Amino acid sequence: MNRPGLVLVSLPLLALAAAAYAHNAICDCFDNGDDTITCEGGFSDGAKAVGVPLRVLDTAGKVLVDGKMSDKSDFTFPKPKVDFRVEFDGGQGHIVTIDGRDIEQ
Repeated sequence: MNRPGLVLVSLPLLALAAAAYAHNAICDCFDNGDDTITCEGGFSDGAKAVGVPLRVLDTAGKVLVDGKMSDKSDFTFPKPKVDFRVEFDGGQGHIVTIDGRDIEQ
């Protein structure tokens, strides 16, 4: 294959590789001050997180809350009385974990 042909074949592959890296999951949670926590999520390419699973787990890994992001890419849940972590599962290995102790008002 000549060089121009190789370049034409390589460009789409490079674009696919760049797209794979540009789709990182983003999630942030905050304490509402009323015994609830709200988490907002999305992706680094600007995509919303509608329907993305979000789980709240205790320190032993037991699921306390199992939900999905709303059409506004958020999810509100009752603040657990025990130590917990939040897992936002963006798929394809893109899991954001937030320790409950790091969530501020």
